[in-house]
Amino acid sequence: MDLHRIRALLVRPFERFFRTEALGGTVLVLATIAALLWANSPWADSYRALWSTELTIGTPRFGLTKPLLIWINDLLMAVFFLVVGLEIKREILIGELRSARRAIVPVLAALGGMAVPAAFFLAVAREGDAVRGWGIPMATDIAFALGCMRMLGARVPPALVVFLTALAIIDDLGAILVIALFYSSGLGAAPLLVAAGCTLLLVVLNLAGVRRPSLYVVAGLPLWVAVLKSGIHPTIAGVVVGLCVPARALYSRRDVVEQARELVGYAEAGGAEQQDEALRALENRLDECESPLSRLEHALHPWVAFVIVPLFALANAGVSLDGVGLGALGQPVALGVLLGLFFGKQLGIFGATWLAVRLGIGALPTGAGWRQLWGASLLGGIGFTMSLFIASLAYGEGSAEHVSAKIGILVGSLLSAVAGVIVLATGPRTAAHGPRGETGPGG
Repeated sequence: MDLHRIRALLVRPFERFFRTEALGGTVLVLATIAALLWANSPWADSYRALWSTELTIGTPRFGLTKPLLIWINDLLMAVFFLVVGLEIKREILIGELRSARRAIVPVLAALGGMAVPAAFFLAVAREGDAVRGWGIPMATDIAFALGCMRMLGARVPPALVVFLTALAIIDDLGAILVIALFYSSGLGAAPLLVAAGCTLLLVVLNLAGVRRPSLYVVAGLPLWVAVLKSGIHPTIAGVVVGLCVPARALYSRRDVVEQARELVGYAEAGGAEQQDEALRALENRLDECESPLSRLEHALHPWVAFVIVPLFALANAGVSLDGVGLGALGQPVALGVLLGLFFGKQLGIFGATWLAVRLGIGALPTGAGWRQLWGASLLGGIGFTMSLFIASLAYGEGSAEHVSAKIGILVGSLLSAVAGVIVLATGPRTAAHGPRGETGPGG
């Protein structure tokens, strides 16, 4: 095994991550289209009946019975949030958020991209129960957004992809805090104590150096039940588990490369038995240079991208359009969500980034100009998955406001996707080779 092969094995997980995100966006689009067609077909009753079917996990006496839709939104989405927690921890420790200077631009862009859409929404939907939906247009759907970027190939600088990824992850963190603080019901003291004990156990496992990701997942199951019973939305348990999984590898990549050289020499100097022994040792070293966090993230990513998130879209995006016309977009909730996603997101992301560059506290992503940044800001308005999720928490399944919010999410996300792709596709294949810290549009 030569060194080129070894380096390929070391970087392959990162390549697989971005490839999964892009392909997952395509599957998500297909699931959304399927949900809309099904919910507006002659078989619409079967669509509603399927997700209302009650399912018991456990025994009738010691189990939980909930409609299938709730199992998807509460349990399967907890796995989605587990991956979000892993991504947040990875970005903070080894990614774009690991230092203040590297993090300042995506952090400010994310904050602008959360605050401005919420302000747009509240400016339109400011009365009665409609106000509860202010968090709906705040988050960016990373799978959809990266899928749009990836299909444009060389027209998108790699650093811009990383920028949007970091921004979306910060968005997700903000959405998690919003859900925990504003979209949870009355809290129960006893379940909260149990949840605290489960969290302490996860921290102890981390400090004790336990490196098997499956043990963290098993310890997270009682945490999920306790959080569910406490009144906090149970998906928060997934984030807690993700943040507790160890991020440190047993061996550094440099150590593995050095040991690989020795093992290759050992294998070349001996016979078949010695070569097999060297290969087994090398495989073990390669496994140990990947952290438990990375192993769990890449094990769960295909399931989240190709099963959980599309299933969530299939169950939640089925809006009946019977009798719905353009006037539906004039309803306060739908209009607030639409304006927040399409206008609020691009203004918040672009404006905060422009301000950071003007003040000299940050710079544009390498190779990106202001046109590319505008395109990325538009793609930030694809709020789909997290927006649908918050809408269900804000208004409750099936309410008039919930249906109205779904319409706003679908139209706002579609407009953002189309506009973002057009802006990036009609721009130059590479940005002008000006200084990375240019000071403003056109300058």
